[in-house]
Amino acid sequence: MSKDELVCVGAISGAYGVKGEVRIKSFCATPEDIEAYSPLTDETGARSFTLAIVHSVKNGFVVRIAEVATKEQADTLKGVTLHAHRDQLPSLPDDEYYQADLVGLTVVDTGGTELGRVKSVQNHGAADLLEVSLPDSSATVLLPFTLAAVPTVDLAAGRIVADPPDGLWP
Repeated sequence: MSKDELVCVGAISGAYGVKGEVRIKSFCATPEDIEAYSPLTDETGARSFTLAIVHSVKNGFVVRIAEVATKEQADTLKGVTLHAHRDQLPSLPDDEYYQADLVGLTVVDTGGTELGRVKSVQNHGAADLLEVSLPDSSATVLLPFTLAAVPTVDLAAGRIVADPPDGLWP
């Protein structure tokens, strides 16, 4: 299975209680939709997890995983990312993207000069930020993922046209 066929939709943050339930964080636009995409897999696609939401908790859900029966089994899953097959996910409007599709894209300025590559997509509460690795450097820049700063995303061409705010780029 190609890694491109899997999209990260959540992560297991640890065991919850003594009956094998786990706490998860959902990365879905509608958080409870993570249950609808079940069964989910780990990032390699090797392990499968069938989820049933028990109840919500702060920053996530408590879920029962059919394949997990004990707290000890649940403890071993802490940090596992949960992935859905791309064909299980809804189609997105033209101005929305799955984070997995943005990582690796080349970023160019409005004049066509390469600024770097998208290393990750981050969100610290206010809005999405593209972490862009600078060419020939280990340094990165956080580019606001707004229409003003990123007027064009061309997935087919594998590039993003950016108009970064003054002073953002070294």
